[in-house]
Amino acid sequence: MRHWIAGVSAGLLLTTILNVGTASAHGALESPLSRAAACGAEDRPAAKSAACRAALKASGSTMPGNWDNLRVANVAGRDREMIPDGKLCSGGLGMFKGLDLARDDWPATTLEPRARFTFKYRGTIPHKGTFRLYITQDGYNPRKPLKWSDLERDPFLKVTDPKLTDGSYVLKGRLPKDRTGRHLIYTIWQNSDTPDTYYSCSDVIFKAGAASGGGQAGPAIVRESAVPGDRSWLIGMAAVLAGGVGAAAVLIARLSRRRSTF
Repeated sequence: MRHWIAGVSAGLLLTTILNVGTASAHGALESPLSRAAACGAEDRPAAKSAACRAALKASGSTMPGNWDNLRVANVAGRDREMIPDGKLCSGGLGMFKGLDLARDDWPATTLEPRARFTFKYRGTIPHKGTFRLYITQDGYNPRKPLKWSDLERDPFLKVTDPKLTDGSYVLKGRLPKDRTGRHLIYTIWQNSDTPDTYYSCSDVIFKAGAASGGGQAGPAIVRESAVPGDRSWLIGMAAVLAGGVGAAAVLIARLSRRRSTF
């Protein structure tokens, strides 16, 4: 009986911890830094910016810790039909509505036009799918709500099932040419193994002679070793705790057998 209880406890413990680890974690663009990744963690420098504070105030208490869970089900490539103008950055989801605020002080990554660049999309839960990256057109005004007509019709980069390296999908490509000043890179990740589509808005500043190839936005840096949403440590904890419960069960069984011999 004691052995059975210990075994059931171990199973329930492992299941509970794994469910916590997968409840709200999937992915978001971290290089160039997306609004969700910048504002979603209170311990990140960018979260203290005026834009992030306003976004968090508008979105409420749900967004922090869920920055990698901005997804909409059953879009199936009908992005322009399903996601309304003015709500592209939030995917139309109320818990992320603060990301749609029209302002020109969002944390931004400085890029060089036409340079080669390695985009990194944090994959806290791996999925199969296609990434499409769009750039805003000339004349883009960040003080106005983002509309589909503000984006170029065709993506400047499209990658299917890229390699996951150190917890991030790596997308290598070339930045758009003939862009200067503040713009926005809009990333759509359409999963092929789930019905979900993910959306990310990354504010960028194109400047000739800027460093290229990397993916850091000044002080707003996403550190790979401490990215919220990566719950791998929970799995390790589950294994340790479950192992401890299992060892206790074995010990109880041995004691029971010894008592039965007297």
